[in-house]
Amino acid sequence: MHLPAAFSHNLQAQLGDEWAAFQAALKEPAPTSIRLNPLKPGALDLALEMPVPWCEQGRYLSARPVFTLDPLLHAGAYYVQEASSMFLCEAVRQWMGTDRPIRALDLCAAPGGKSTLLASLLPEGSFLLANEVIRSRAGILRQNLERWGAGHTGLSVHDSREFGRLQGFFDLVLVDAPCSGEGLFRKEPQAIEEWSEANVQLCAGRQKRILAEAVPLLRPGGLLLYSTCTYNAQENEDNAAWLEKEQGLSPLRLDLPADWKIVATGRGYQLYPHRVRGEGLFLAGFRQPAGREHSVREGRKSPIERLTRKESSQLAPWLRAGHGLVFWKNKVGEVSALPEKLFELTEALRTGLSRVQTGQLLGTLKGDLFLPSHALALSEWIDPEFQGVELPREKALRFLKKEAIELPVTGLKGWALARYRGRNLGWFKALPNRINNYFPKEWRIRMELE
Repeated sequence: MHLPAAFSHNLQAQLGDEWAAFQAALKEPAPTSIRLNPLKPGALDLALEMPVPWCEQGRYLSARPVFTLDPLLHAGAYYVQEASSMFLCEAVRQWMGTDRPIRALDLCAAPGGKSTLLASLLPEGSFLLANEVIRSRAGILRQNLERWGAGHTGLSVHDSREFGRLQGFFDLVLVDAPCSGEGLFRKEPQAIEEWSEANVQLCAGRQKRILAEAVPLLRPGGLLLYSTCTYNAQENEDNAAWLEKEQGLSPLRLDLPADWKIVATGRGYQLYPHRVRGEGLFLAGFRQPAGREHSVREGRKSPIERLTRKESSQLAPWLRAGHGLVFWKNKVGEVSALPEKLFELTEALRTGLSRVQTGQLLGTLKGDLFLPSHALALSEWIDPEFQGVELPREKALRFLKKEAIELPVTGLKGWALARYRGRNLGWFKALPNRINNYFPKEWRIRMELE
């Protein structure tokens, strides 16, 4: 692996005697890890190994499978996530606590690894807004949130400068900023070709701009988490120092076991691939000592309409009992839902943002007909007793390719769920002479089956 000369010079100065060990680590295969979804427990078809030390749901794998050909990935039973990225678990546990509901914002969220982590980590009654400015990347973020199935999340597509109406609104803001990607050199060698000193400076400036727009969104006492997948001081420690000195935030420290081998820097924490079983990551946490309370400025709300009692009754057969949800629809009849105690909160979000989806899309009402969404099939709110069929692996993969399949049972009528090892994969409709596969076309497996 040929590293850029300027990068090597800078990192050698940073690591000193550990430079040779770092170089050797980059020649080793990148470790493979996943994070389990606590909403969808059960056995996996994977070679699980030791846990990731800083994340309860994290697991290393002894071998890297073809994840695309695992039905349980498509069911949202786990997320393929690099182990160092899961360090966020420990930071939130120590700095945020789990004793009260939290309003959280993942400001640079795609593809969704840290958003799904936060969705599993935040206390009951919390709400997470996952935001992505690039529309093309918002699609994969939506897909991963829907796979995960957590009902207390929302999705927005905005630049950080467009959050100005939501000053003092959030308890936690995560800025996992776009960076020069030095920590990905082993995992994604193309990052080496894209690296330059000029790009480092460009990233550092862009990160400051995003951070400056993130700070006012914190309530007094709120937590800002700043992370990158890079090593250089300009993007990491220099920006952390700027947050303290120019933005008035207080840096926070973690109590970490020595055997984790995570390096404490001046204001943050650095993970190196020769020290941990993972890639490069920097993370720092800051407390907002002062600021403005929730002060949403009035804007234009996207039009929604609460469902009538009759319309709500049409959804009852699809949902688990005691769900405590409130339902609404947009002008084309798409129905979304959210726990009732979060509805007022998201009304404020819809006032402050124009391109935001709060709650989970359940389907579409067309008169007396309800057409379920794929998100409902994967949701934590779906009735676990809703009729469905357990498929063997080969048929599950055929279903995920959106092919016609023959069912191993007869007698089904209407909408039903395809399942694999107890987890829902999606909808099909049993008609008298055929089975219609409603797996989303844009999500289907395109590779050949082994």
